[in-house]
Amino acid sequence: MNGGRITSDEKSTVSTYIGLIVVTALVVGGIYFFILSQKETKQVIGFDPKLPIPSDSSLRRRLKAEAYHVVRENGTQMPFQNEFWNNERPGLYVDVINNEPLFTSADKYDAGLGMPTFTKPISDDLLVETLDASHDMQRIEVRAKRSNAHLGHVFPEPRAASGKRYTLNSAAFRFIPVDQMKLEHYEAYLPLVETKPAAP
Repeated sequence: MNGGRITSDEKSTVSTYIGLIVVTALVVGGIYFFILSQKETKQVIGFDPKLPIPSDSSLRRRLKAEAYHVVRENGTQMPFQNEFWNNERPGLYVDVINNEPLFTSADKYDAGLGMPTFTKPISDDLLVETLDASHDMQRIEVRAKRSNAHLGHVFPEPRAASGKRYTLNSAAFRFIPVDQMKLEHYEAYLPLVETKPAAP
């Protein structure tokens, strides 16, 4: 400083320090928000019944828009234009909200409807069936009991041993291929997918 005046060199030094502080703050803030978003969007492996069901705001951030529309707004996907309608791989279909196993490939068959169709769930206790009178129709809606996710509809099917046909939305599920089931902690369900009964 010369006679109470700040020289250009001193101004440059002060500007450099301020710039470094601002850049450091931005980097630290960016890392913090990146870690926070990773925690929010990180996919949970396996199913833990003790975990609370995520809030709707959390699901809006985590799920694809179509999946959120299906499970929380009772949406329906287009036939033949959804992920699992023609999936023939052995594996497990888990609730997209909380990863609870609901259906297996052993009970899936091609009903010619362009939607994933099953003869039965892993257990009837996992689902809730309610009357759906929307769109001027009388149907039975199927929801996951624990997460309250809208899955699709169930119809009478005399040819099936269960007497039912579950016609569901792909977006309501995450598919775990049989070779990934042990890795994702679903090994207890392996016997359910190893054999495929005949379709109705």
